[in-house]
Amino acid sequence: MNHRLQPRLWLGVLSGLLLTAPMVAIFYAGWRLAALTFAPFSVFDWMTRALPGGVVTFGIDTMVRVIRSLHVAGTATAAKTAEQAMAVLGFLIAGMLAGLVLFAILRFAGRKSALAIGLIMGGLIGIAVLMTSKGADQATGGNPVPSGFWIMALFLAWGGALGWVYRRFSPDRRPGDVTPSGEQLTVESMDRRRFVIRLGGSAAVITVLGAVVGQLSGNRGKREMSQVEEELWSSHHALPNADAPVKPASGTRPELTPVAQHYRIDINTAPPVVQAESWRLKIGGLVERPLALTLDDLRRYEPLHQFITLSCISNPVAGDLIGTTRWTGASLKQLLPDLKLRPNATHLKIHAADSFYEIVALDTIKGDERVMLAYDWDGVPLAAEHGFPLRIYIPDVYGMKQPKWIESIEATDHWEPGYWVVRGWDREARMKATSVIDTIAVNMMIGQASENTRVPVGGIAHAGARGISKVEVRVDNGPWELAQLRSPLSGQTWVLWRYDWPFQKGKHTFTVRCFDGQGAAQITDEAPPHPSGASGLHTRSVML
Repeated sequence: MNHRLQPRLWLGVLSGLLLTAPMVAIFYAGWRLAALTFAPFSVFDWMTRALPGGVVTFGIDTMVRVIRSLHVAGTATAAKTAEQAMAVLGFLIAGMLAGLVLFAILRFAGRKSALAIGLIMGGLIGIAVLMTSKGADQATGGNPVPSGFWIMALFLAWGGALGWVYRRFSPDRRPGDVTPSGEQLTVESMDRRRFVIRLGGSAAVITVLGAVVGQLSGNRGKREMSQVEEELWSSHHALPNADAPVKPASGTRPELTPVAQHYRIDINTAPPVVQAESWRLKIGGLVERPLALTLDDLRRYEPLHQFITLSCISNPVAGDLIGTTRWTGASLKQLLPDLKLRPNATHLKIHAADSFYEIVALDTIKGDERVMLAYDWDGVPLAAEHGFPLRIYIPDVYGMKQPKWIESIEATDHWEPGYWVVRGWDREARMKATSVIDTIAVNMMIGQASENTRVPVGGIAHAGARGISKVEVRVDNGPWELAQLRSPLSGQTWVLWRYDWPFQKGKHTFTVRCFDGQGAAQITDEAPPHPSGASGLHTRSVML
C-alpha cells in the first residue's frame, strides 16, 4: 500500500477520543440504570489502591490545597467531583493513546487486518478492565456476571469500531484508480474530513444521550433523599442544648450539620451500594463459631444515641472536612458476649465493602461503651455515601480509623496497621485540639458604632472526645481574652464559642486558641495534615 495514503497517527488519537467518549457515556448510563460497572471509576479506584501511599497522599494534599486556594465551598464535594473528573479524563486519554497505538500497528500490518486487530485490542483491554473491576460490582451492588459481559461487549465493539475507522481512513486505491466495476475513484469519495465530521457528530449524539439518561436516573435518588429529610430526628426534636444561655454569634456554622451537608471522604470515586436484603455482618476469625447478623439483629440491641463530631485527618486548620450529627447504633461492648470470642483474641479487624479495613483493640472496646456500630444518622438509615448499612464510631480518633460499609469483623490475636497506616499516616490518628473563627459579625451599622458597641465573634472548638475547657481570643497583639462557651450537644461534639469584642475602628486581626477538657492547650506550631493531622492557630483579619 502507498504509505502516503496511510492515515496519520494523529487521526488515531482523534479516533480514539471520538470512540471512547460515547463508550464512557454508555458505561455511565448502564451504571445509573442497572448498577453495571462504570469502567472509568473502577479503573481509577484500582489505581489509587495500587499506587504507593506517598503518591496517593501527595495527590490528596495537593487537591485539598488547590480547592482551598480557589475558595470553593464544600471541600469534600469538590474533591469527589475532581476525583471523578480525573477518572473520566484519564479514561479518555487512555482511549486516545490506544487509538494511537492501533494506528501505528496497522501501518505495518495493513488495512485488511484492521478489524481483527482492533477486536483483539478491544478484547485485551476489556479483560484488563474486567480484572481491575472484579471487586467493584460487589461494592456497588451490581452483579459481576452481567457486568463482565457488559465490559467485554463494549470494549469489543470499541476495538472493532476503531479498526473499521482505520479502514475508512486508508483506502486501498488512489484517486483515478478504476474499480472492478469500471468506476473511477475521485478525491471526494475518499474525503477524510467529511468522514471525521460525521464520526464526530455521531459520537456527540451518543455521548449526550448517554449522559442525559444517566443523569435523569441519578436525579430519582435525589428526589428520594428529599423525602427522607422529612423523617430526620432533628426535623421533629429540639437540640438538647436549645435553652443554653450562650447563643451562637450570627454567621457561626450550624451546631448540628445537616446530613446532606456532612462531609464525605473515602477511597471511592462513587459510594458502594450495599443491598440491605442480602447484607450480613459476618463475624469470624478467633470465635467459637462464625456468625452472620442482619441489620434487624443489630437493631434488637439497646440502641445507643450519641451526638458526635467527626473530622477527617486531611482537614486543614479551619477546613470544612468536619461535621456533627446524631448517631444511633449498638455498643460494641454490648455485642461482645454474643460474639463468643476465643480467649486469645485481642483485636477486631473491621472489613468494609470497598476493601477498606481497620483494627480495633478489644481493650478499647471493653473500656468504652461509646464504641459503636452505627446504622442511623439523625434518626434515619445511613445514606449510601455515608456508609449504609453499617459504620463504626471510635471516640477521639480521626475518620481514617473508622470504616464505613462494614461487611465483616475478624477476631485476631495481634495488631496490624490499617489501610491508611500502611500508606504512611499516623498509627494512632488521635484528634488534635483545634479552634476556628467562623464569623466576625459586622453586618451592622458600623457608622453608628461607639465605644459601647460590641462585635460578636464566634466559631467552633473541638478536641475529639476530650471536650473543650476554655477558648481564648486575641485581637491584634493584645492580651488573650476569655470567650463564652455554649453548652455542647455532648462530650463528643465541638463547642460553639462567642466573644463580644468592644468595637474599634480600623483593620484588626483576630486569633483564637483552645484548651481541651484536660486543660492541655492546642498545638500552636503549624503542621500540615499529613501524617497526624493539621495544627496551628486560626486567624482572620477584617476592616471595620
